[in-house]
Amino acid sequence: MEFKENSSETKPFVHLHVHTEYSLLDGSAKIKELVLRAKELGMDSIAITDHGAMYGAIEFYKEALAAGIKPIIGCEVYVAPESRLMKDAKNGGNYHLVLLAENDEGYQNLIKLVSYGFIDGFYYKPRIDKELLRKHHKGLIASSACIAGEVARNILNVSYEKAKEAALEYLDIFGKGNYFLELQDHGMREQKQVNMALIRMSEETGIPLIATNDSHYIYKEDAEPHDILLCIQTAKTILDEDRMRYEGGQFYVKSPEEMYDLFSNVPEALENTAKIAERCNVSFQFHELKLPQFDVPQGKTANQYLREVCEAGFQEKYPEGKKEWKERLEYELSTIENMGYVDYFLIVWDFIKYAKDNGIIVGPGRGSAAGSMVSYCLSITTIDPLKYDLIFERF
Repeated sequence: MEFKENSSETKPFVHLHVHTEYSLLDGSAKIKELVLRAKELGMDSIAITDHGAMYGAIEFYKEALAAGIKPIIGCEVYVAPESRLMKDAKNGGNYHLVLLAENDEGYQNLIKLVSYGFIDGFYYKPRIDKELLRKHHKGLIASSACIAGEVARNILNVSYEKAKEAALEYLDIFGKGNYFLELQDHGMREQKQVNMALIRMSEETGIPLIATNDSHYIYKEDAEPHDILLCIQTAKTILDEDRMRYEGGQFYVKSPEEMYDLFSNVPEALENTAKIAERCNVSFQFHELKLPQFDVPQGKTANQYLREVCEAGFQEKYPEGKKEWKERLEYELSTIENMGYVDYFLIVWDFIKYAKDNGIIVGPGRGSAAGSMVSYCLSITTIDPLKYDLIFERF
């Protein structure tokens, strides 16, 4: 599907910092309603950037395309101040960073980063670090995020020069044109202070600006129920004074006109959002088999290697080697090859073999898999399908 440039000729703007219901207990925007709201506002693109995870990416992609909206896949990740492997209170709080997939390579890098955040870096939150960003930055567009971002926090708590140093480091990681300083204005005093510094920083470094509205709900009137959602997250009541809250009721999906009113002094920051949206083109292919590639010995194909291992198992388990048995094995192997499941069988064979070689208990096989002679010859199962007259077709 092709997408035209932003439909508003006079006010090009795209929301690039958006949280859905998949920012669990923090965002309340349902994806279908979010997409419909973007369409109502005359927008032809919108991003989702849920906190630390991408649970809603596929649902969002499908709903957006169905509505004629260009989906921009992103994530607001948590960046550890030092190493993601340091897991103690002394490591300090995490920094926020918005990442958007510019292309399919960027999407692959984004899902790797998010996965590493859970697998290696999880400490209260799924965290990554700059080491990972340097390894997996290709195809990604980044922005400095909200006042919880590293640049903004340094502006507020350390110094302008330290903030500028952090911004230049991110610029070095992502490359010129792929890192942006993010302006936000929800009526908070700290944001106004940060925005003034970011505009100055942009002038001094050449790092371009974008303006976003850190939306956690869709409509302005959703602020109160969203506040209740935050109470559930933090185990507080609405009567508790000392609790997390989003003050001012401004964290909704604003219209381009509202955004231009807020940032009339820096229209280029709004225009840049539309330029980024034009650059972001990720496509998903559904109903296609997607399997990891099994690494086979040099000089062999996966088909050849599967046959080699199967034939060795066949000689061990069927020393008589009757013709009709060999024909059954050939039939199964040909079917597996034609259906594209060779790598799948090799992967299962590999981890079952590892388990048995290392004293890990493995069952005899379950369900229809026991009907496969290939499974038996690979020792994935220990039930002879010929002895029990089990048919491969059921598998």
